[in-house]
Amino acid sequence: MAETGVPAGLTVDPADPRPPYEQLRQAVLRGREDGTLPAGTRLPPVRRLAEALGLAANTVAKAYRELESTGVIETRGRLGSFVRAGDRGEELAVEAARRYAETVAGLGVPSARALELVAAQLRRSG
Repeated sequence: MAETGVPAGLTVDPADPRPPYEQLRQAVLRGREDGTLPAGTRLPPVRRLAEALGLAANTVAKAYRELESTGVIETRGRLGSFVRAGDRGEELAVEAARRYAETVAGLGVPSARALELVAAQLRRSG
């Protein structure tokens, strides 16, 4: 961890067009993939990370919630949030699903129809 208590690589670039929570989410994924945030790494508490990065606590909390919902991190109550070991295939599937959801939402496709389209493709591929 750096002097601020923030692991290297957990940064947000104000010039990046992606929302800060997405940049942070991607940084955790990248860190897990490249080994800079190995499984078991304790992430800074939401408020501490928000302060260190100059973000609102809700922004960091949103990134943590999304990472937890996809199994990238786990929160152990007062012990904090930790990076989980990942299955590379599942990680790629989660990322593909996220991109698909964003794309169909941008196209105005209703969620139920988007799910039907995915189910049909999965049936075709076996």
